[in-house]
Amino acid sequence: MTAPYDLAIGDRAYSSWSLRGWLLFEAFGLPCNLHRARLYTDEFPALLAQFAPARTVPAVRMPEGVVVAESLAIAEELASRHPEAGHWPADPRARAVARALAAEMHAGFTALRGHCPMNLRISYETCEPLPEVLADLERLQQIWAWARRETGATGDWLCGNYSAADVFFAPVATRIATYNLPVGAQASAYVAAHLAHPAFRRWRAMGMVDGADQPFYRRDWPQRAWPGPAVLPARAVEGATAENTTCPYSGKPVTHALELEGRRFGFCNVFCRDKTAADPEAWPAFMAIYRS
Repeated sequence: MTAPYDLAIGDRAYSSWSLRGWLLFEAFGLPCNLHRARLYTDEFPALLAQFAPARTVPAVRMPEGVVVAESLAIAEELASRHPEAGHWPADPRARAVARALAAEMHAGFTALRGHCPMNLRISYETCEPLPEVLADLERLQQIWAWARRETGATGDWLCGNYSAADVFFAPVATRIATYNLPVGAQASAYVAAHLAHPAFRRWRAMGMVDGADQPFYRRDWPQRAWPGPAVLPARAVEGATAENTTCPYSGKPVTHALELEGRRFGFCNVFCRDKTAADPEAWPAFMAIYRS
């Protein structure tokens, strides 16, 4: 069945606002038809032309045909159409806090965003953060702690359950991880929760194999291992011989395979195989076969 929404995004590894837009669907169980174009190529303006009057991504075409192109507006519109999804907390106090957090993120933290662009393919030992970046980090930790005090949240997320406020800070968490930015223990735990979130792990797995590197996002700093959850050691292999005969995602016949712990598993195309090899545990349909 065709999903009622069309979502336009850029590169998964680099487009922080695309990540937010996608999480507003994926993390809340809402299907969408995805349309992707690479940044800094002719693909990108061609995609936006299909989502006029949008000038940026994410952009969503609603079932009625109207295009919504601002992340906050997308969040509010989806929340109003799907109140059962839980984009905003049900408690009025927590909901007010969550909306305030998302609005400040949407409009602010320009030093952090400019000096430390999102790059999910790499992590650095240090980025020599500017004073303005350190000031942004201090403000982030202030409002994150404030949110927990106001809402009484004691778990992974700022306002109780995972909400749109956490969606808006997901790319911030990746920046802290990518550039090894200095934050306290509570903020570090919040970053770790984002890196382990199932929907984020799927997005990053796709971003690891979705197109060539964009040189603009590379920095000449010492590198370290990605600080997220350890990944099972899968690798792509030649041929289509596999334990399963149909792709775990599409149900189509197997044409490509990966190897994991001496076992071979099949997929219907290169992307299905490679996104799984990038992080097998991110994909429940694959893990069901692996554990069978």
